Amino acid sequence: MSEQKLAAEVRTEFGKGYARRARMANLIPAVIYGHGADPIHITLPAKATTLAVRTANALLSLDINGEGHLALVKDVQRDPIKQIIEHIDLLTVRQGEKVTVDVAVHVSGETAPGTVHNLELTVVSLEAEATHLPESVEVSIEGRAAGEHIHASDLVLPKGSVLLTDAEALVVNISEAIEIAEEEAGEGTEEATAASEEAAAE
Repeated sequence: MSEQKLAAEVRTEFGKGYARRARMANLIPAVIYGHGADPIHITLPAKATTLAVRTANALLSLDINGEGHLALVKDVQRDPIKQIIEHIDLLTVRQGEKVTVDVAVHVSGETAPGTVHNLELTVVSLEAEATHLPESVEVSIEGRAAGEHIHASDLVLPKGSVLLTDAEALVVNISEAIEIAEEEAGEGTEEATAASEEAAAE
């Protein structure tokens, strides 16, 4: 994942009133913390930041008054109705530093005919270098038969990543497809037959 470069400004104002004014000025309030240092309260350009944080675990290269900072997006708070970003929490990181992140699981391929798959685990926890974070982990279900299971230990992880999720955790379950329409039709036939037999008996 490549780092996104953004210009930031230190802020000294806080509260909902300031947050509203900042959003009207196309700015997003944010805070950087980590490594035992005092938090740095900043504002970020709304448009560029919104684009940068579309992917999970986005890595930002910030220019704060001419000083460079690497920061990992840890939490994005959005308005529940408008979905605009209200605030961002950032974790300061260094080149080569290992961090813990949750990464989405993506399924590729098709299971064997007559089967379906259930994604039981949508994210896995990994340890990876802050400057080389994977966007997702892909798992292939191509040709998998009913009864097969894919566990976290079966995932092929990006280079340099270490699995933190329980290795035995079930990620994908393959089962036989259930023909609901046929079953309902069968049930309807049985009910009709039973009703006919009752009518004949009367």
